[in-house]
Amino acid sequence: MPEADKRKTRRYPSMARARIPGVFSGDGLLKDISITGCRIECTMQVDVKETANYKITLHPEDAARVGSFDLTAECKWLHPGRYSCDIGFEIKESPKGKNFQKYVDYLSWRQKR
Repeated sequence: MPEADKRKTRRYPSMARARIPGVFSGDGLLKDISITGCRIECTMQVDVKETANYKITLHPEDAARVGSFDLTAECKWLHPGRYSCDIGFEIKESPKGKNFQKYVDYLSWRQKR
């Protein structure tokens, strides 16, 4: 069964910038997100540990009209590629939960259009 089919909540495609201090410099790309998890693509190999918690700062695309926000998330998997890698996270908390919820709501609305 594909990984996406095992999810309890629907993931929404995203174009937000993602920063994970101490893991990589610069921005990664938030590929998708739900209220329970997300996937970030980096254009470099990174050193993350499965089951470790990381602070992620997300900067949504301007069209979302949502300010940046932080998440605390646990690394669940890492898929290294030749020139990039994808990291899957389970979201544990969001101190600015309103911006997080607004962003997921925006992505849901955008996908339905």
